[in-house]
Amino acid sequence: MPASICLSRPLASTAAILAFAVGGAGTAQAQENANPEGPYISAGLGQVDVKIDNLDAAGDVLRDLDADDAAWKLGFGWRFNPYFALEVDYVDLGNPNGNFDTSGDIGNYEVEMAGVSGYAIGSLPLGIFELSAKVGYYFHDVNLHVNFDNVGAGNGDVIDSDNNGEAFVYGVGAGVTFFEHLNTKIEYERMEIDELDESYVLWFTGAWRF
Repeated sequence: MPASICLSRPLASTAAILAFAVGGAGTAQAQENANPEGPYISAGLGQVDVKIDNLDAAGDVLRDLDADDAAWKLGFGWRFNPYFALEVDYVDLGNPNGNFDTSGDIGNYEVEMAGVSGYAIGSLPLGIFELSAKVGYYFHDVNLHVNFDNVGAGNGDVIDSDNNGEAFVYGVGAGVTFFEHLNTKIEYERMEIDELDESYVLWFTGAWRF
């Protein structure tokens, strides 16, 4: 058998393997870069947890209280590239409520929180997976309703307060993208709300990237 024929078979095999590898890498790169920028809409459901150390409107009555409730949000954002986006959300943190029995006072309370958030979001794509971190501000209304049920001078007293403010917000998330457009994510978010000692939300969100 001529030497040229013996050499041509390994060369042909090597060429075929290289072509397959290059083609596969190109396909993977194309998938990774698919839909890298543009607008998106999002929606999320979550669980908010608030800790109340003291609320000025209620004096020293509401201390060391912990309550949670369901939360939801709707948003619109724009991805400038796979790594950076801006987003605006309407966020309703529900109505955390509970009962108290402190310092001789008993009753119940309810906190209502809703407002608009603006975020800058950084993302790290890892194939179809994605890690993210965000910072922003939450412009909100906080309504407090306290009802005293104790017998005595304070029986039946009601405290209602309504405060507006802004809270620094930061969080991290991890998600996965399906069909190049549907991104689902789990997020942990903390809000520095002045009226509350501590508040955080665990979100499950979905976004459609156009």
